[in-house]
Amino acid sequence: MTLQLTVPNMACSACADAITQAVNAIDPAAEVNADPKTKQVHINTQANEATIREAITAAGYTVAE
Repeated sequence: MTLQLTVPNMACSACADAITQAVNAIDPAAEVNADPKTKQVHINTQANEATIREAITAAGYTVAE
């Protein structure tokens, strides 16, 4: 499943790395492309969207609806 999420408070590459690590903790095989400039996170994962959103939120980031 491919997800495209907007994370408004992702400000830098360190934020992108933290989001990538949070997603990979849930699904180690997930492909994550986080772009701080556009605030977009593209994720190819087998985990469901709610679980991914929870992981990003738990890492301290907001996921836009």
